[in-house]
Amino acid sequence: MSNNEFEKLTFEEAMRELEKLVDDLDKGDVSLDEAIAAYDRGSQLKDYCQKKLHEAKMKIETIQSSDNIDTIPEKSSTFKPD
Repeated sequence: MSNNEFEKLTFEEAMRELEKLVDDLDKGDVSLDEAIAAYDRGSQLKDYCQKKLHEAKMKIETIQSSDNIDTIPEKSSTFKPD
């Protein structure tokens, strides 16, 4: 599957497909050739999901970083004894 085909998948769709592949392989009801194809597809789906998670993490870190820049700490008052 090309990158363009993966980009059409949502993260959730890719995870569901990956889970189904793992379930099918766990059951052992697939031929050797089907198992190899499923493993290859699963590897591609795993990489895609990791990429999407990394992108989400980077977006969150960017948002948190910009929130920290926009926050102006209150001026600390200095205590002056009478």
